Amino acid sequence: MNKKSALDALPSRKLASDQAEDALPSRKLASDQAVVVLGASPRASRYSNMAVRQLKSNGYRVIPVNPGHSSVEGLDTVSRLSEIKDPVHTLTLYLSPVWSERIEDDIINLKPERVIFNPGTESHKLRESLNNSGIPYLEACTLVMLSTGQFSN
Repeated sequence: MNKKSALDALPSRKLASDQAEDALPSRKLASDQAVVVLGASPRASRYSNMAVRQLKSNGYRVIPVNPGHSSVEGLDTVSRLSEIKDPVHTLTLYLSPVWSERIEDDIINLKPERVIFNPGTESHKLRESLNNSGIPYLEACTLVMLSTGQFSN
C-alpha cells in the first residue's frame, strides 16, 4: 500500500533556487556578452556596488549603468541602456519599479538573455512586458546567486 504524507497533499511551489535554475540561459556567458548592472552606485555600501565588485572579481564583463556618475569601481558607466551595443547575457536591476517602468522599452530593446529582479525591484508591469517579449526573468539576489554558484551555469 502506497501511503502519502500530509506534505504530499500540499501544492508544490518552486523554490527560489529552482526559479533561478529555470531562468538560466542554456549556455554559459560568452566572452562577448556582458552583465549589465542597472542602477550601479559608486558608494561601496550599496548592494549594486557590491554586485559590480563581485561580478568583476568572478571574471564577468560588467557594464554599470548610472547617468549621474562617470565610473563605478573603475569601470566607465553608460548613462542609458540604449548606449549598449554589445550582446547582454544578464541585466540585473537595482532600480525601484518607479524608475525601471519608465525605461521599460529600453529594457525590452536591450534583449538580455535574462533579467534579475533584485529584492525591492520587483515590478508586475515589467514582468508582463518581459513575458510578452519572451525574455526570461527571476526574482532573486545577484549577490546570493554569485556566492552560491547559481549565477552562471
